[in-house]
Amino acid sequence: MSERTPVERQVERILDERPEREVEVIVQMDSGRGNLEKLELAATEGLHRRRFSQSPRELLPLPYQQRPSKQDKQETASTSVLFAKAATETRALARIQRLGLKTIHPLLQNGIVREALARMAEPARKGAPATDKVSQFWTSRSVPLRLKRDELRELWREVETIRAIHVNRRLSLPPLQETRQHPKEIEDLLVSTWGIEKIRALSVWGAHGIRGKSVTIGLLDTGVDPSHPDLKDKISHWAEFDSLGNLLPDSKPHDSSEHGTHCAGTLVGGKESGRYIGVAPEARLAAALVLDGEEGGTDAQVLAGIDWAVETKVDVINLSLGGWVLDPETPPTYTEAILSCVASGIPVVAAIGNEGQQTTGSPGNDQFALSVGATDPQDRAAAFSGGRTMVLLECDYIDPKYLPLLYSKPDLSAPGVAIYSSVPRGGWKAMSGTSMASPHVAGAIALLLSATSIRKKESGAHRAFLISDLITGSVEDLGESGQDHRYGFGRLDVLRAVDFARERGY
Repeated sequence: MSERTPVERQVERILDERPEREVEVIVQMDSGRGNLEKLELAATEGLHRRRFSQSPRELLPLPYQQRPSKQDKQETASTSVLFAKAATETRALARIQRLGLKTIHPLLQNGIVREALARMAEPARKGAPATDKVSQFWTSRSVPLRLKRDELRELWREVETIRAIHVNRRLSLPPLQETRQHPKEIEDLLVSTWGIEKIRALSVWGAHGIRGKSVTIGLLDTGVDPSHPDLKDKISHWAEFDSLGNLLPDSKPHDSSEHGTHCAGTLVGGKESGRYIGVAPEARLAAALVLDGEEGGTDAQVLAGIDWAVETKVDVINLSLGGWVLDPETPPTYTEAILSCVASGIPVVAAIGNEGQQTTGSPGNDQFALSVGATDPQDRAAAFSGGRTMVLLECDYIDPKYLPLLYSKPDLSAPGVAIYSSVPRGGWKAMSGTSMASPHVAGAIALLLSATSIRKKESGAHRAFLISDLITGSVEDLGESGQDHRYGFGRLDVLRAVDFARERGY
């Protein structure tokens, strides 16, 4: 009896766990790897070496245009240096998109898929919109489908280039806690929120005279209230997607909850409350609604939002969302999409999750996401903040010598307890969660890009890896030496990141 393929095992697991007559899945195609394979190999080697790093400074990049020596290549944990060693070309965004859509084409020609798409023109449930469109996610080389059980059993046999099949998971609104009583150090800080002061964003504003101007941050969340006084005229692009990733053409900017507006305030908010709330108040937002309030969202909505954000040419993406993952094995749903972002020069910042120690959420636990845990005003790890060792047991693009690949999450931590920020209808609240920590990091990246010439001097994956290395390599080292499950490599320090970048010629 022949050994079962990974796709066959995935299908069997889906059928065992899902009793429905029709199952919503995301079918991912083999991309043929090419340039992405070299990118993945370099990043994987970096992950492997990080396990033995004793200090975040080992992640810092070399000075601009300095060729790495043989010793540098052998000893560094900097992904940007390792990727330079791979000596791969940087592909233009249009070419990456074209290649992604090309891999999907054979799937759309299949008879099972055509029948499924015809049925999907009808609403899946009461109140859901009908659609005659086919969602195609080029960053992840995937298509969302609603398949009957027998169709799911047969599809992978009929289309040889199917790489993986995942359930289109329902993603709940991240659990948040409003904080009503604040420590004295928070109450006494009147100029800004404690998080902005702690990561030294105020010092970047003063020392370098920049606040994020000309940078666009992609925010995939519950939406945003554009009429809030702290966010007025800061939404440059808007989109909303349904549960199968279809764009809703008549949608206007709004927030289906409070979550997105709160994250937006931490990213780009002003001082209308009497204190500064945003890390990069002169940056702009490209906001997409991928979580519909209490109804939540789906993986397909998020993947559609990632496609849209890259096409909108954002500089960084913030994902304060995810689904809790019980197993230590990394779910591959978002890996290809995040790699496509990286290949386009866009780092993806994601919250690690709010279920506490030895838990993580996806996509925050993906090996290529810049994942963020939460700290409090005393630089203690928040009790709710997730983190653990993840494992890749099998992977067709990773050198077998690295398998099984073990890596730790989060990558770093940032303020995420009692974070004061905007909420819809002109209000403000203090909330806690790794959802609040992630925007501090994405906002810090906006400051880093605004304060340096990184966007002019680097492109593609070199740029994305360089940004991640600078942000992670410059943290305030907390907890155990090296990377741990509570702090990652340490707590964000954006002033040090900017200073290291400038000192190295970026």
